Amino acid sequence: MTEETDAFTSLRVRPYLLTRGRTRSVVELPMEALVQSTPDGNSRLASLDHERQRIVRLCTEPQSIAEVSAHLKIHLQVARILVGDLVSEGLVATHTAPTQTNERPDLRLLERVLDGLQSL
Repeated sequence: MTEETDAFTSLRVRPYLLTRGRTRSVVELPMEALVQSTPDGNSRLASLDHERQRIVRLCTEPQSIAEVSAHLKIHLQVARILVGDLVSEGLVATHTAPTQTNERPDLRLLERVLDGLQSL
């Protein structure tokens, strides 16, 4: 890390500044949606602001939105908004699990979420 990067990450940025005051994104994504950067996202890295760059770089391998939130140490809703913006711009792509026809949640998904929360 450079001194400039260390100085930036040590600043406490309010969540509403990262989202420009928004509480929702144009694209609503579940926290378990997998996100992966697109070739367009990788080619436009230099023009993105710091948080958006970090998301695109992190998502060279598929990551869930919950993982993005944890890795970047930002609130889950902030991560959902930022990722939703990147999806609408074509800089990342999402892959969501198929919805089930019955009303019960997938037990494997709930176990993965529980394991992730316990590892935090």
